[in-house]
Amino acid sequence: MAVLDQFLKVIVEQGGSDLHIGEGQPPKMRKHGDVAPIRKEPLTRDDTMSMLREVCGDRNWQTFDERGDLDFAYEMDAASRFRCNYLKQTHGYGAVFRLIPTKIASLEQLGIPPVAKEFAHLRGGLVLVTGPTGSGKSTTLAALMDYINQNFSRHIVTIEEPIEFVHDNKRSIITQREIPSDSESFPVALKAALREDADIVLVGEMRDLETVSLALTAAETGLLVFGTLHTNNARKTVDRMVDVFPAPKQPQARAMLANSLRGVLAQLLLKKADGSGRVAVNEILVANAAVSAIIREGATQKLQDVIVSGRGQGMQFMDDAIFALLKDGTVTAHEAFMKAIDKNRFKQFLPAEDEHLGDAAGAVPDDEKRLPGNFMKKAANRPTRR
Repeated sequence: MAVLDQFLKVIVEQGGSDLHIGEGQPPKMRKHGDVAPIRKEPLTRDDTMSMLREVCGDRNWQTFDERGDLDFAYEMDAASRFRCNYLKQTHGYGAVFRLIPTKIASLEQLGIPPVAKEFAHLRGGLVLVTGPTGSGKSTTLAALMDYINQNFSRHIVTIEEPIEFVHDNKRSIITQREIPSDSESFPVALKAALREDADIVLVGEMRDLETVSLALTAAETGLLVFGTLHTNNARKTVDRMVDVFPAPKQPQARAMLANSLRGVLAQLLLKKADGSGRVAVNEILVANAAVSAIIREGATQKLQDVIVSGRGQGMQFMDDAIFALLKDGTVTAHEAFMKAIDKNRFKQFLPAEDEHLGDAAGAVPDDEKRLPGNFMKKAANRPTRR
């Protein structure tokens, strides 16, 4: 057993999500969004170096030593797999290990709105799953791929750095390619996917102009492309996709995106009020003629109105979804306020000790002066601001 495994086992046994290793610091665990030490004693340089080197192997270690960064996956045992990131920092070596569930959860188990399944039925176009780091994008995408795998006969090519969830072939054929061991880069692997008789391509991260441009082209030529971005909502997602292009090419980029975008599923994780874990909350944009026109003219501020008015199509605005969790007592007013886009809507429900946060948000709209009575009963145990 590797020395590192003793710390990774703590993550698994205590329901943590990440292990943080840093030279000169105690090993730390992230659980339900908070970080705390596992033990008091800091790790020495020799401790850190021997633990990290043992797990990654000599070839990876040489790459890490040259570049200062390394991404790979480590399987501790049949039930525990980790996404690993090694880094060099001011005080020496460091690493973060993210626990990847080996069993792929269903969309229902994750609480993803049913409309998300409609993205799996598409035969072409671009679907973006977005959210900040640690918001469960990979988990949601894995659930979508598994749904396709169980229900359709397709060839799915995934391009990941590293491979996180391992899929077995069911009704579909799944080809999983890891960067850089199986292909040099995302753009190179994406170009190759066009020649691999793929029906669906999953691009693990759309981080540069070439990858975004190739993904748009692939979507326009008939492939169904799933990609991820680090954006919090649909409007920011559209803006980011266009802004990656130089100014002279942005009108063309907007036209391509307007033609190929089929939907955006943005995701955040909120801490539950009872401290039992976190709950996913989603904003969903389903592309229609109005969405395409808005993207083409660059008026992304209008997307919120389309989402709010598109509930009949399964669309969902992020703040409405957060508000629903606040109403039924799933999350606290503080958590809702911190994750909301429009802080004004939530500041009136802040506990007294958080009033200074609300003061920074501005005035409260008249139509949001109070929540329904059933919420007030559930919230009676904590002071609210009037």
